[in-house]
Amino acid sequence: MDEERLTWKVSSALRANARALRRNSTEAEKILWSELRNHRLQGAGFRRQVPIEPYIADFVCHAAKLIIELDGGQHFSDDGERADARRSAAIEAKGFKVLRFSNYDVMTNRAGVLEAIAAAVAERAPTLTLPRKRGREQNPRLGEPQP
Repeated sequence: MDEERLTWKVSSALRANARALRRNSTEAEKILWSELRNHRLQGAGFRRQVPIEPYIADFVCHAAKLIIELDGGQHFSDDGERADARRSAAIEAKGFKVLRFSNYDVMTNRAGVLEAIAAAVAERAPTLTLPRKRGREQNPRLGEPQP
């Protein structure tokens, strides 16, 4: 599995930028993250603001090789659409599928956005399993570690 694991070097500047983006999320990103975090969507694990050289993806599910991008108004100009097309092509060349939604879609049609993401996860990673809990399992009735 180590061979399958994605590895690439990320510059410290790009990593710092990703951290800043996580701290300063848009309202649409906060809403979508609340639905995707902690394996809440079909058991799929998502991360947010992930550096993928030379870009930072809004949300990534590595198991499904799926990237979710949320676009604000600046993305709908001719220049913005061309830049997004180049960005998507570069990311897809690394084996990912890119789904794009507008911030407006997330704010007004959350269920539809989640349905589209769930369908893409099911298509690309139909056998996802929930992660194992860290540490020792607790006996739910006794609150004691199980043997």
